[in-house]
Amino acid sequence: MAEITILTPTYNRKKTLGKLYSSLLKQTEKDFSWFIVDDGSTDGTEELVEEWKREKEIDIFYQRQENGGKHRALNAGIKEIKSCLTFIVDSDDYLPEDSIRIILEYHGRYADTPGICGYSFLRFYSDGKVNTAYFPQNEEIDTFLQVRINGGIGGDKAEVFFTDLLKQYPFPEFPGEKFLPEDIVWMRMSEKYRMVHINECVYICDYLEGGLTKSGRRMKARSPKGMMLRSKIYLENEEVCFKVKIKMQVLYIIYSRFAGISRKEAAAGLSKKGLFYLLYLPSIIIQKKWENGMKR
Repeated sequence: MAEITILTPTYNRKKTLGKLYSSLLKQTEKDFSWFIVDDGSTDGTEELVEEWKREKEIDIFYQRQENGGKHRALNAGIKEIKSCLTFIVDSDDYLPEDSIRIILEYHGRYADTPGICGYSFLRFYSDGKVNTAYFPQNEEIDTFLQVRINGGIGGDKAEVFFTDLLKQYPFPEFPGEKFLPEDIVWMRMSEKYRMVHINECVYICDYLEGGLTKSGRRMKARSPKGMMLRSKIYLENEEVCFKVKIKMQVLYIIYSRFAGISRKEAAAGLSKKGLFYLLYLPSIIIQKKWENGMKR
């Protein structure tokens, strides 16, 4: 059994999936498998993957499901993975040729460190620039919350998790909603576990038109209950800095309105309500602007 599984949720990405496949063929370290969870593609993705499986160049596992969103695809894949490590790689991105070697090298160094759930590496753009920022301290061992959120490092990184721990934190699923930010799980894991934050690039990304990252506000407004839960997780965590709590309180109110939830019911969902009432009217103004923008 491979030491690491690359988990790729995909939906109608036949045209870009080949770039990821090519990058996997070039890996200098071959101790990995590739698990593709197809979220109901209609563009011939399944036939393409079957061709690759027949080539037998790398171990490929394919699973198809009814379209339900990336988070449901991740849940389905994580449930089946048996390797020690899980590396989530999107279907429109790809890996430098040394990615697996670098990951396993650090895993060999830190695998027995108490209280860690995995590793956070860098993503670069295809032009060689880092996504957002380097970590201030290389190989710092601390939580996602402290390093990324309170540390003000936005953007995306490349997370590799211990599979057995990842299985304990499935992505919440709300009927009819097809989007959920991954940090909802990373924040929950932060309550108990730390990560090793490493200034090495193991992931190349370019955000495509139509991709989840660029779909933005409209997509989130269509999944308001998941977005409310995300905000609530930040608001209920005592270690989250005040600046972030203000932002999350505004978002909680905005998405409660998109969900059609009354002010009384939304307030009842929070243990502390001071910020909620203080920011309620400003949040309504912002939400109205969002609605007008989405109509254009």
